[in-house]
Amino acid sequence: MIWNEKIECASREEIEEIQLKKLQNIVKKAYKTIPYYHKKYSELEIYPEDIQELKDIEKLPFTTKDDLRESYPFGMFSVDKKEIIELHSSSGTTGKPVVSGYTQKDIDHWSELIARGLTMMGVDENDIIQNTHGYGLFTGGFGVHYGAHKIGATVIPISTGQSRRQIEIMEDFQTSVMIFTPSYGLYLAELAEEENIDFNKINLKAIGFGAEMWSEEMRKMIENKFKAPAYNIYGLTELMGPGIAIECPSQEGLHIQEDYFYPEIIDSKTGITKGSNEKGELVLTNLERDGMAVIRFRTKDISAINYQECSCGRTTARIKRITGRSDDMIKVKGVAVFPSQIEKAILKVNGIEPHYQIIVTRPHLMDEIEIKVEASKEIFSDEIKELIRVKTKIEEYIANEIGLKVKVTLVEPKSIPRSEGKAVRVIDKRNLH
Repeated sequence: MIWNEKIECASREEIEEIQLKKLQNIVKKAYKTIPYYHKKYSELEIYPEDIQELKDIEKLPFTTKDDLRESYPFGMFSVDKKEIIELHSSSGTTGKPVVSGYTQKDIDHWSELIARGLTMMGVDENDIIQNTHGYGLFTGGFGVHYGAHKIGATVIPISTGQSRRQIEIMEDFQTSVMIFTPSYGLYLAELAEEENIDFNKINLKAIGFGAEMWSEEMRKMIENKFKAPAYNIYGLTELMGPGIAIECPSQEGLHIQEDYFYPEIIDSKTGITKGSNEKGELVLTNLERDGMAVIRFRTKDISAINYQECSCGRTTARIKRITGRSDDMIKVKGVAVFPSQIEKAILKVNGIEPHYQIIVTRPHLMDEIEIKVEASKEIFSDEIKELIRVKTKIEEYIANEIGLKVKVTLVEPKSIPRSEGKAVRVIDKRNLH
């Protein structure tokens, strides 16, 4: 099932032709209407007419989160404020939040992106979508909501929280599609188990995931618990929200909506563009944003781009599942460690729950990592030697994955705080400033 065959099955030449035309337009618009870009491009003596081919995008400077923060609140808007009909913003946990403004045209585009993605997941007008993403300033809730309306599906805008009620509604309303963050999904599965809910009787058809990193092991775990396939949804407040890229049934990368976004992969340190299938930092350009233009935005997300045609029949490029962030990488004893590597190792071990925390300290001169992992009820009430066996196994798997020795502490079930949004996985107690 394909929502928009014309673009989703277009040839590479057709896609690039569309992208070049839109790139030239958005650069012209940004230069003309946004003081930040006008100043930046003028200082570097780069002008809209310098963009003659797609590769010329590399002449343009990157835009970072700090640049967007400096334009707070409305400095990046490319239209008169009265044309902006909706505002969203990031959480602003590390300074001023980033503001995203939408015109009616932007809302229509956003609906189209999500409609394509939900269709990839097999969703149609007969489905009931339980949307647990937050509906406030967070873009997650509304993006999914608009796309669901576009395809004519029924939405339950329950948002995050009321977790036991979520389970009740899932059962009473016979929800066919669940939307949640992976960590919240695991929490709901835990509650469902307590309530003796049989997911075979609910007939979930699909799960849409997003907003935080997750490993294949975690996907399998959620699919097993909910008895439904789970599809990755990728988005950023800065560029639109969810729907930038979404997985199809092949689950081999996320199809990027290339008529709306131009993706690049760069070397985080040098900024040099990398080739197809090479791993690096994802950079995105809004090709068709009416209310604001964001050009060559450094996402900090680690991925790679695959341009081969997918087995689902779509020709749009796919980005690999995000395996880490260039800024959430923890440097321990000179080794780059990503939380996703630790998760991968943990989830290979039986007898534990998928809840963990990584605590980094520097008690003396050396860094130390402690991983707190929840034991299952069975293991926790078992003999000490069984606990030691599981603990040793996890330590071995992690050492194998990251090349460092770590200390694993098995903690009692349900003792690690649960998250209704993004899980807090890393607690860095080192004073590195």
